[in-house]
Amino acid sequence: MKRAFVPVLAASLVLAANALAIPGMGERPEPPSNEANLPPELAGVGFDQKLGAQVPLDLVFREETGAEVALGAYFGQRPVLLILSYYECPMLCTLVLNGVTSGLKAVPFAPGEDFEIVTVSFDPREKPDLAARKKANYVELLGRPGAAAGWHFLTGDEPAIAALTGAVGFRYRYDAASNQYAHAAGIMVLTPQGQISRYLFGIEYAPKDIRLALVEASAGKIGSFVDQVLLFCFHYDPETGKYGAAVVNGIRAGGVLTLAALALFAFASWRRERRARAGVPVAPAPTRLS
Repeated sequence: MKRAFVPVLAASLVLAANALAIPGMGERPEPPSNEANLPPELAGVGFDQKLGAQVPLDLVFREETGAEVALGAYFGQRPVLLILSYYECPMLCTLVLNGVTSGLKAVPFAPGEDFEIVTVSFDPREKPDLAARKKANYVELLGRPGAAAGWHFLTGDEPAIAALTGAVGFRYRYDAASNQYAHAAGIMVLTPQGQISRYLFGIEYAPKDIRLALVEASAGKIGSFVDQVLLFCFHYDPETGKYGAAVVNGIRAGGVLTLAALALFAFASWRRERRARAGVPVAPAPTRLS
């Protein structure tokens, strides 16, 4: 039994080990340009993903109170959810802000304690009084105690706006005929040091995506063991800006379980043979009742 068991175990271990490192799987090509098939009036509008890029933290904006503040005041301790929006946008910016608020309601982290939310208007004509009204509306809509201290609505001058939007790859265009801005829909999650960690696209943001993006940006400083397990099971897709099931990690986890099961079986077989050689009676396998 022992001789027959060794080659079977060895072959099984090889197969399981191979499952832990499958070359090529899980790799994705660079995401295609998001300008494909856009109408002419939206040419030049979109996101250039700059994952890992540093945002200039010395840029000066104005808080909703009117006080001037350096962007770096919101960094250093916690990850930052960055929203670029203009407050008089008739549709898309409102949908983005509504989507963020809806998603955050199901996220257990608290703004101001676990992370910061920084909303910056990219319309240099907008002023702090408008930002204050917008903030009051969304803090009430979120309904979280202390949210006012963790959600900031900023306005600024054109040079600071251009520097920030350029740093994060946010491309937009002003249309004088409609007096509106053409822009894409999405938000960004930055590390406490101000580096771009994740882009989340669209107007609806799944709580899972926001939660995992914040945990990743914090380098595990927020979140629980469950969040770490979820990060193992879900993989960020830069093309969609969402988290999907990580097939390779699932295979690896299966390989680990297979190795553990084989090791347990080998140990049990070794103990059984040792007891038999020592003359210790071996309990028969239980009979299954039909």
